[in-house]
Amino acid sequence: MALNSLWYCTRQACISLTRNFWLGVASAAMIAVSLIILGAFLLVAVNANQFMRIVESTVEINVFLEDDADVRDLQHRLAGLRGVEEIRFVPKQQGLQELKKAFGERHDLLSGFEGENNPLPDSFRVRAERAELVPTLAQQISFFPGVYKVRYGQEYVEALVKVTRWVNVVALGAVVLLGAGAVFLIVTTIRLSMVARQDEIGIMKYLGASNWYIRGPFVLEGMVVGLAGACAAVATLGAGYYYLVVVLERLPLLFFIQPVTDPNMLLSIFGGLLGLGLLMGGVGSLISVRKFLQV
Repeated sequence: MALNSLWYCTRQACISLTRNFWLGVASAAMIAVSLIILGAFLLVAVNANQFMRIVESTVEINVFLEDDADVRDLQHRLAGLRGVEEIRFVPKQQGLQELKKAFGERHDLLSGFEGENNPLPDSFRVRAERAELVPTLAQQISFFPGVYKVRYGQEYVEALVKVTRWVNVVALGAVVLLGAGAVFLIVTTIRLSMVARQDEIGIMKYLGASNWYIRGPFVLEGMVVGLAGACAAVATLGAGYYYLVVVLERLPLLFFIQPVTDPNMLLSIFGGLLGLGLLMGGVGSLISVRKFLQV
C-alpha cells in the first residue's frame, strides 16, 4: 500500500510538472531569486563578522609598568584573567625601537634616548578574546600592583563593539524577513498550480480520497520545484562568490579584505540553502493545498 501511494505521488508529480512545465520553471525561478538574495546576505553577514574579528584581533591593551614592578608576578596575574588570549612583554628598549620605526625618516629625533636615557617604561600588550571584554579587562588590570597606566583606545573599542552588535542584529532581521518573503512567493506561485487542478482535487475528495493522499503529489511537486530553485541559486552564488574571491586576491590595495574561504563554512551555507529550498517548497505546497481540500 505504501509503495503504491509513493508510486502514485511520484507519477502524479511528474505528470503535473510536465503539464505545467513553464509554471514550474517560473516557480523555481522565483525560489532561486529569493534564495540568491538570502544567500548573498548570509555571505555578506559572514564576511562582515570575519572582518570584525580581524579588526578585533588588532585591539590591544597597553599596560605600562612602574620602574620597580615585578614583571613575573604581573605576567602571572595577567595570565589568570578570564578572557585574555595573548600576553606579550615589551621591554623599554624594544618600545623605543618601535617608536623610531613609527617616526620613519625623522627617527633621528629620538637618537639621544638610548640606554639609561630611555624615558619609556616597560609594558605588556594584552589581547582579549573579544573586543567587548577589553574595557572590563583594562579596569581590572589598572588595579594590579606595579601598573602605572593602562590604555586601549576606549572610543575605538566602544565604536567597534556597537558596529559588531548592529551587524549581527541587521543580519538576523534580514534573514528572517527574506525567509518569510521567500515562503510567501512560493505559496503564491504554487497556488496557481492548485487553481488549475481544483476540479480534479474536488472529484478525488468526493470519491473518498484522504487528505494526505491528495496532498502527496503536490508536496512532492513543490519539493522538486524548491530543490530545483535552490540548486540554481547555489550554482549562481557559488560561481559569483568564487569570482569575487579571485578578484580580491588579485587586488593588492584591498589586502585588508579577507573573504571567507573556509570550506566547512561555505558548505554549511550552500547546504543550508539547498535544504531550505526543499523545505520551503514542501511547506509552501502544504499551505497552498489546504484551501482546496475544504470542499
